[in-house]
Amino acid sequence: MNKSFLKFITDFGPLLIFFTIYYKNDNNLIVAIPPLIIATIVAVAIVYFVEKKIPYVPLIGGIIITLFGGLTLYFNNPIFIYMKPTIVNIIFAGVLIISKLFFKKNFLKFFLQTAFQLNDIGWDKLNFRWAYFFIFLAILNEIVWRSFAPEKEYIWVNFKVWGILPLTFIFTALQLPLINKYKKNE
Repeated sequence: MNKSFLKFITDFGPLLIFFTIYYKNDNNLIVAIPPLIIATIVAVAIVYFVEKKIPYVPLIGGIIITLFGGLTLYFNNPIFIYMKPTIVNIIFAGVLIISKLFFKKNFLKFFLQTAFQLNDIGWDKLNFRWAYFFIFLAILNEIVWRSFAPEKEYIWVNFKVWGILPLTFIFTALQLPLINKYKKNE
């Protein structure tokens, strides 16, 4: 099986399962969360067995989904799943900012240095742009879920995919001039 196809399936398969079950069960989060958790764990296991290494980003995502989804189910309260994107984005922003300012380490460079080579100024600018973008996403998530959930929860659910995902693609594309400007000469 093609590795890029496998990555696509393991990244988006659990989300597709969640959406399918959510909409087939009258927009019921409580019914849709357990299959999401199981599908996410299976996806991480598949990547591990195929690549013979621990997929850290999907593993962390799986742990977070399991934690917040589990809290939602245990307390029968969707506030935990609503707040998950806010908390995760604040953690990402905090890690990027704190690691750079206090430990002089650029976590973004650590994770993306195999994708492209930038000089230190470029990495620092990209690091802070991503940190600010994560803060923006956290604030946006808070606005959407507090405005629509639980009465119009489906709006928040749709926003998670049809709002955040396109915003992330657009933001990433807008970083290309910075990447090209600070690309290391080989």
